[in-house]
Amino acid sequence: MRRPGHPPLKGAARLAVAACLAALAHPAAAGLTPKDLSGVALAPPPDARAPLDAAFTSAADGRRLSLDEAMNGRPTLLMPLDYACRNVCDPMLAVAGAALAATGLEPGTDYRLVTLGFNPRAEADKARTMVAEQLGSGPVLDRAVVLVGAPGPVAAVTRALGYAYAYDRDTDSYAHPAGALVLAGDGRVARALSPLAMTARDLRLALVEAGEGRVGSLSDRLVLLCYGYDPQTGIYTPLIRRILTVAGLATVLAIAGLILWLQRRAGRARPL
Repeated sequence: MRRPGHPPLKGAARLAVAACLAALAHPAAAGLTPKDLSGVALAPPPDARAPLDAAFTSAADGRRLSLDEAMNGRPTLLMPLDYACRNVCDPMLAVAGAALAATGLEPGTDYRLVTLGFNPRAEADKARTMVAEQLGSGPVLDRAVVLVGAPGPVAAVTRALGYAYAYDRDTDSYAHPAGALVLAGDGRVARALSPLAMTARDLRLALVEAGEGRVGSLSDRLVLLCYGYDPQTGIYTPLIRRILTVAGLATVLAIAGLILWLQRRAGRARPL
């Protein structure tokens, strides 16, 4: 199993960007050129780590919170959002919330859900409304940390995590990846996931992995030994398939080598 801090993120980034580009077929993106859109991506650099000292405001009560305080040392699903976006962010948050609820993990204790608004014009009231509508009532919403903030701290976090978006002045909207990040408690990027393709199993495994054994059960850790994160699909897949494939190829090559060796030996032993 790969440890947080060494994430194979290319496949997950492609999933995120594909979902984003599908949404950008909407006329709202008409003001952006292909060159502008080429920079929209979720591509965390190697050993990416969120700046935990970045300070924001809680949309719930107006308190000043650092990212470190928002995460509280827990593995975290961090979702950069435009709280005014109705194309991608609404369904993305709804799917993520349903997956979190189905993980069986305790929100606030086993993990944190932190949303971070990057649209400076989407203020706290809009953030509260959007998150409540998409998560629905329940523990996931009750324990969610909804952050808004100035452009500087937001940019510091998104740049560090390789989350790039583009502002369309013509339509006053943003093109952005449909992606989320699972962070270890110290801010290291563990996984990048596409919330639009997120399952409870994959999310639970990602949070357990990011928690480095402090979250979840023994059975979860045993499952992680049998599953690997597939960078082509952005999901966890059984390693046994890969192991059997490699073992099968090795067996075929070994048999072929044995046959060749026996043929050569027989040729040398044949009387003149």
